[in-house]
Amino acid sequence: MAKKKAAGASSKMVYYFGKTKTEGQGEGKQLLGGKGVNLAEMTRIGLPVPPGFTITTACCDSYYKNGKQLPKGLMDEVNEAVAILEKELDKKFGDDENPLLVSVRSGAAVSMPGMMNTILNLGLNDAATEGLAKATDNPRFAYDAYRRLINMYGDVVMGIDHEEFEHAFDKIKTKYKVDLDTDVPAEGLKELCEAYKAVFKKHGGEDFPQDPIHQLQLAIEAVFGSWNTERAVRYREIENIRGLLGTAVNVQSMVYGNMGDDSGTGVAFTRDPSSGQNKFFGEFLINAQGEDVVAGIRTPLPVIEMKKWNKAVHAELIAIKDKLESHYKDVQDIEFTIEKGKLYMLQTRDGKRTGIAAVKIAVDMVKEGLIDEKTAVLRIPAGDLTQCLLPSFIPAAKKKANVLATGLPASPGAAVGQLAFTAAEAKARAEAGESVLLIRKETSPEDVDGMHAAAGILTSTGGMTSHAAVVARGWGKCCVAGAGDVDINEKTKKITVNGKTYGVGDTLSLDGTSGEVMEGAVDRQEPKLGGDFGTVMEWADKYRTLGVRTNADTPEDSKRARAFGAEGIGLCRTEHMFFEGDRIGHMRAMILATTEEDRRKALAKLLPFQRKDFVGIFTAMKGLPVTVRLLDPPLHEFLPHEKAAQKEMAEALGISTAEVKKRAEQLHEMNPMLGHRGCRLSVTYPEILEMQVTAITEAAIACVNKKVDAKAEIMIPLVGTRAELSMLREKVEATIEATKAAKKFDGELDILIGTMIEIPRAALTADEVAQDADFFSFGTNDLTQMTFGYSRDDINTFLPDYLKQDILHGDPFQSLDTTGVGQLVEMGVKKGRSSKKGLKCGICGEHGGDPASIQFCHEVGLDYVSCSPFRVPIARLAAAQAALKK
Repeated sequence: MAKKKAAGASSKMVYYFGKTKTEGQGEGKQLLGGKGVNLAEMTRIGLPVPPGFTITTACCDSYYKNGKQLPKGLMDEVNEAVAILEKELDKKFGDDENPLLVSVRSGAAVSMPGMMNTILNLGLNDAATEGLAKATDNPRFAYDAYRRLINMYGDVVMGIDHEEFEHAFDKIKTKYKVDLDTDVPAEGLKELCEAYKAVFKKHGGEDFPQDPIHQLQLAIEAVFGSWNTERAVRYREIENIRGLLGTAVNVQSMVYGNMGDDSGTGVAFTRDPSSGQNKFFGEFLINAQGEDVVAGIRTPLPVIEMKKWNKAVHAELIAIKDKLESHYKDVQDIEFTIEKGKLYMLQTRDGKRTGIAAVKIAVDMVKEGLIDEKTAVLRIPAGDLTQCLLPSFIPAAKKKANVLATGLPASPGAAVGQLAFTAAEAKARAEAGESVLLIRKETSPEDVDGMHAAAGILTSTGGMTSHAAVVARGWGKCCVAGAGDVDINEKTKKITVNGKTYGVGDTLSLDGTSGEVMEGAVDRQEPKLGGDFGTVMEWADKYRTLGVRTNADTPEDSKRARAFGAEGIGLCRTEHMFFEGDRIGHMRAMILATTEEDRRKALAKLLPFQRKDFVGIFTAMKGLPVTVRLLDPPLHEFLPHEKAAQKEMAEALGISTAEVKKRAEQLHEMNPMLGHRGCRLSVTYPEILEMQVTAITEAAIACVNKKVDAKAEIMIPLVGTRAELSMLREKVEATIEATKAAKKFDGELDILIGTMIEIPRAALTADEVAQDADFFSFGTNDLTQMTFGYSRDDINTFLPDYLKQDILHGDPFQSLDTTGVGQLVEMGVKKGRSSKKGLKCGICGEHGGDPASIQFCHEVGLDYVSCSPFRVPIARLAAAQAALKK
């Protein structure tokens, strides 16, 4: 629908906002981008917004469809908007007395902080710079603005390496014997502009353009071009941002925070985006432009200190903060500039926040009467709840830790890892299984892959609103920013703190809540849930209709999941129980046995272990259902394949190594996923089924005798035909009755018998299969493998290419393919219930913890989802959101 709307509105390509007129009311972010919509809206509600205009996202879409050519007529509309802007401000583009200058910024429908291009001070040329110097009576300011434009324009439009400009600046600073940019005098900046123009010509192959309209056209093209840069594409992949037309372009008259000590610029959040506390949170720099704050090159001042600098501006900013929250009814991320004591608002958008902050803000806003419970439930990104479940440092261990430095607590968490000094290094080492900390002076948008892969991020410069801080908070990634005592040498891959040096092999710990950087690995602890988190979970349980179970194989996991709110176990994988201690030996003895009698002897030794496990799990989940899957993997997975391990096993079992090797070779399969596994094992070796069902039944009887309400459900895996399930159901029922008789138990156990739908044929014939099933559990991991023909273990050899080329929109093993695999699930539910009314249906793949997949499960009428213990709260919230969205 969004695309259709945008296409319909694309006849108008430019929307103006200002005192003259404010266009675009009723148009959404899909057409005008988030920034464009909010600039117009702030203008409408009377906030001090510099006027300008927005070029639509449809133009960006057209730009790419037309071979990177601007749409016909766009520049005519741009010229008309510029004329209105000139009239409103009584300034002229390129004028040598009172020039109009603009910023050119991106603005997609979904915020992508720092990922696309920005150009400031556009409209300056040699003549206009002289005019600006006269108009402001401030030559230093004018030439500082011009050198920034040449640098930014060269970088963004011409692709000239920023370092080339830095070298030129270093020469000027050396000549005038100063260290800081701000100490270079006006004549030095004038010389610098000439030096920058020389750099521009040498590396760009042409003179810096003097025609402001030509500058503007190329800047618009550069912003559109930045939509498909590698960093922007990668950010959208990580954030799963799909289906957008492109970016809008916002052209806005410049206001200056670098006109002297009565000017400044800042970024703020109406509430603390890390903790969620209701206090104004932000930073500002005196005598600076906006990019200086977010780039993290200078460490800014907290906004509370603005009172000392300019009490009136601070009071006005607080009033605007309250007005914005009242209007948008959400936390706002704002950018502002003070020019000669006058405050201007440059942007507002819904603030990115941590999961912890999202929970607190939602609960507080309900208490304050700003929003209702349903809005609060819908507003918290379900996936972000993971951050509330992250470990923290044990206070006693932290007390003993050697604190090397303290920076700014940019994003909460407790991260431990070895040091990595580039994004590429962090990504490669993390993919190899290492826990790494990305160490940078300041991060840039090019670092997104490394930031995403790292356990935590440490920067030596930058503030709470720098690129590193904003992106880390959005991802729930632990980050300490602006740790000035940490001297980082990227070339030698070393940091020096208070005289001590650390390199790639060293481990540090970061506390993103306190900003502390600690030596070594500090012990961590699991979180305690309650308070605001508990309130949100209560609301979620109130509104959801979908049950939430867990996948758990041990009593410990079962207790943890129950504490997180699980309403039962949807998948207990019995094979995981066979790998511990003495059990693996008995399991291997059973596999190597050549007669049924010897197999039964080995299984008899395994039975007490299984029974004990089940008693523990049934006790932990007393009163709640526990679905136990019978043995699923092929037997060769339990045997060693390396010579040394085979020899050790042979000695333990008193047989020859040759016998072990021979049996391993016999069991080897070309395609084990489609081989001798699941229900097929029970057909060939019914004694395995009998042992497991006996253990389950004996455990249930033991629990009943202890007054523990055990609700066992036996699940037969990998069924493809009704005949398989019918035959094995009879064996299960017979074993249950035989066990009750052997234990002289005449009470009711009410053990359900069902199957796992993970083969497409089972879904297609679900009406037949259901006749022998008390329940269906959709095993969407294997169902995805068999539907797509993708191996879950090998998909990463081609998945990156599929995502990059938009063949797939996401990893189908992480988020359910609702079109194909989902069609089989929906068919299975409908067909199953057509022949068995009220058939209980659930899902037990890891898709059960994915919010988008949970939305689908709710829509097709499943009774429950099941996921790993730590994803249970996510599933509870996502299930409530699915119910409220319907």
